[in-house]
Amino acid sequence: MAERSLSILVIDENPIRASIIEAGLHDSGHRNVRIETEIRGIAAKISEFSPEVIFINLGNPNRDMLEDMFQLSRVVKRPIAMFVDRADKASIERAVDAGVSAYIVDGLKKERVKPILDMAISRFNAFTSMQRELEEARNELENRRTIERAKGIIMNARNLSEPEAYALLRKTAMNRNRKIVDIAHGLIIAATLLDPTSERQR
Repeated sequence: MAERSLSILVIDENPIRASIIEAGLHDSGHRNVRIETEIRGIAAKISEFSPEVIFINLGNPNRDMLEDMFQLSRVVKRPIAMFVDRADKASIERAVDAGVSAYIVDGLKKERVKPILDMAISRFNAFTSMQRELEEARNELENRRTIERAKGIIMNARNLSEPEAYALLRKTAMNRNRKIVDIAHGLIIAATLLDPTSERQR
């Protein structure tokens, strides 16, 4: 099955280098390619074009330019392949921390463009999935803490056991067609308003 053509933005102040990436992308079947040779104001151009993938060729960037591009990577949340002529360990680590999907050192060749594109997309998807799973785990932990606090409030106020307090929370949620954590959150807010010392139960 043929691959879907992607919208791709190529950022490079050197038109000759940009044309190498563009040629590699065209050979891979991607025709919706936009070239930008002016890095200043690039965030607005990304917003305007809304590319699915971004190629950035920086050549031999200074520290400030690298940091600007790393910050851009954190914000745009798209697969980004970044090319530099050389790099040290610190800049590579910063690129990884910034979520750059492919950080290529001295590797700008037309025949490498497709594998780099595929790698950038694959790593971006894996990174996004990992972030989503981490966020879901954090939310689950926070929900459990909220329910535990609500159970404690009920146990103290109604002189109930922990299973009884949970059963009451669950029954209330079912009767109101709400999630248990939503009922628990509302109870905590109400208890705090009625008795500020309930905050000590955290």
